Amino acid sequence: MMHRIERTFAGRKLVIETGRMAKQAAGSALVQFGDTMVLAAVTVSDKKSPLPFFPLTVEYKEKTYAAGKIPGGFIKREGRPRDEEILSCRIIDRSIRPLFPEGFQNEVQVFIYVISADQENDADVLGLVATSFALSASKIPWAGPIAGVRVGRVENKWVLNPTFQALEFSDMDLVVAGSQDSIMMVEGGALEIGEDDVIKGLEIAQGGIRELIAMQEELLSKITVEKMEWSKNETPADVQKIVTKAAKSKIEAAINQKEKHTRIQAVEKVKDTVKEELAATLEPEQVPFIGAVLGDLEYAALREQVLDTGLRVDGRKPTEVRPISIDTSVLPRAHGSALFTRGQTQALVAATLGTGNDVQRMDSIDTAKETTKAFMLHYNFPPFSTGEVRPMRGTSRREIGHGNLAERAIQGVLPPFEEFPYTIRIVSDVLESNGSSSMATVCGGSLSCFDAGIPLKGAVAGVAMGLIKEGKKYAILTDILGTEDHLGDMDFKVAGTKDGITSIQMDIKIQGLDLKIMSEALAQAKLGRLHILGEMNKALDTQRAELSPWAPRIVTMNINPEKIGDLIGPKGKTIRGIQDETGAEVTVDDTGLVTIAAVGGEAMERARQMVAAITAEPEVGLTYQGTVKSVTAFGAFIEIMPGTEALLHVSEMRHTRVEKPEDVVKKGEVVTVKLVERDERGRLRLSMKALLPKPGAPEGGAATAPAPEGDAYAAPTAAPAEGGEAAPEHHERKHREGGDRGGRGGRGGRGPRK
Repeated sequence: MMHRIERTFAGRKLVIETGRMAKQAAGSALVQFGDTMVLAAVTVSDKKSPLPFFPLTVEYKEKTYAAGKIPGGFIKREGRPRDEEILSCRIIDRSIRPLFPEGFQNEVQVFIYVISADQENDADVLGLVATSFALSASKIPWAGPIAGVRVGRVENKWVLNPTFQALEFSDMDLVVAGSQDSIMMVEGGALEIGEDDVIKGLEIAQGGIRELIAMQEELLSKITVEKMEWSKNETPADVQKIVTKAAKSKIEAAINQKEKHTRIQAVEKVKDTVKEELAATLEPEQVPFIGAVLGDLEYAALREQVLDTGLRVDGRKPTEVRPISIDTSVLPRAHGSALFTRGQTQALVAATLGTGNDVQRMDSIDTAKETTKAFMLHYNFPPFSTGEVRPMRGTSRREIGHGNLAERAIQGVLPPFEEFPYTIRIVSDVLESNGSSSMATVCGGSLSCFDAGIPLKGAVAGVAMGLIKEGKKYAILTDILGTEDHLGDMDFKVAGTKDGITSIQMDIKIQGLDLKIMSEALAQAKLGRLHILGEMNKALDTQRAELSPWAPRIVTMNINPEKIGDLIGPKGKTIRGIQDETGAEVTVDDTGLVTIAAVGGEAMERARQMVAAITAEPEVGLTYQGTVKSVTAFGAFIEIMPGTEALLHVSEMRHTRVEKPEDVVKKGEVVTVKLVERDERGRLRLSMKALLPKPGAPEGGAATAPAPEGDAYAAPTAAPAEGGEAAPEHHERKHREGGDRGGRGGRGGRGPRK
């Protein structure tokens, strides 16, 4: 039977429906907001999985028919998920995972399909609501419902679930998931906002979350759901007692090793020894429980030590950051590079400057047309970074998520494309990892940008915060280790400048946090971030004065749009000729903005002169060197620019009377003339006598432009076309082209997404 509820939420219609689609799934829900619709379906295996972890799979898929599109390329069906789909999937996975009961081992699959996209409302938070209802209405044991909302701030006004258009003007983009009274997950970015603003945004989000949960509960009251039976593998009390007595003190001693691998080896040695000793004394059916008890003892030992003594396993205090070392310009041919090491976490980060041809082109159901992205950050996490051997199966979801987190952190401080006309790509290769390699990527990325000469608004650093919580007793940890992440309750990453936060991400393993703890964590994170920024400033506190000699130099100039055809030439012959002759890269857009890029200033300047010569507009009062195209009885026609001829009347050739124009000029001759008039019909009139001294006057005339080389035309003696002067190398500028900025992944936007 179909059940449906409809309410107004954030000024638009919100519908939750169940019982019409995907009826053979364990639970399903259809959520509609505006004209965006999302279908979620969940299923569960009846058998317990033999895997040593809870096997939860979440798949998020955007159907191109949702926006009335057909997939591009040769294969006309949806293929591997785009980065945006993976990021949406991670938001849902991280929000729902903590609410499955401990010990539940039956495999669960969650599918979310975006089946209608109105290109105004994002589907990711709707997918979370649909998933929450589908799980709550199924037989799967799950401690929901929860809900998710997006929070923006436009002109100092808070907005719930802002449209894509509104996000372009928002200084914040936070996705928040939570229950009635707790926060489960936070993901988002901002333009250097304060910690108090983040907390206020979370409060606004909680109000919206409660509304959505109330809708789900009202609809759930109409449905009878019987939860499935399942059992947890309970450890026998006598085994628990025996293993605890044999191993507790040994594990407590083993975990207190400052070096990661030494600590792991010490703990594993204790576990192996205890297993071997007890296997000979316990009954065969009791032996499999030894490993579980040892894991619980390690978990408890770390947490009790932090809560009772305030000391962590590597000897640090809760607020202490590990030692930091920094090297810049470590790669001689990269445009900018940095090696950032914090404790046993190390990232080699390189920045590359490209041209407009290097932008990433993206097609999405969220926009009507293709968009471009001029800033990219790619994060790589090879297995050797943790001393492991594991299969290489392409870029993982984790790598995409961590890269996006770091990309948002730096994106908010990049110069506008109009001022720094480069496509920027940052690559972070994690070489060592023992906690928070994504935040090391932020720090290394910021330093590599400075090393490349990119004028960031400010340096950006990041720090990962952890939490140990038992009842009302808790400890917040700065710069967590991998062990503290694994055995702790929270992974809270905060990145930003000295002036504010630019990126934030929170995951928890317990069923929610209150805002008091989050506020304390943000305040402690700020202290850690400022400390790291201080260390970074010692190494490099601003951008290099000059770009790398291997980086392209870029200059822009505006031409009359009517001249675009002249610059391009028939089938692109003219513009290709300029590129072939100079080695520069020349592009022009529909507005007449010409971008010239070259490695080396001479090639760039030569290309600029050639473009100026082809596209410059004749200007009255300027002197030109032109070729005589024809001679008539009343004067001569002279080509002063490619395709532009003007009349030199016989009366303007000399101060004295000229009987025959052929006596002064001849066809094919290059002469110096001055443009003295443009009439109402656009006709041009030249003069030679205006450049000659009058009879009786001192010799010497007006300065002329230099003679052209070969068949090329010289630029006018005055300044070239508007915007034609090249700026100093490290200040060369161009406008940021039309990609979706920030909110949809481009440079300099008003609300970084996910």
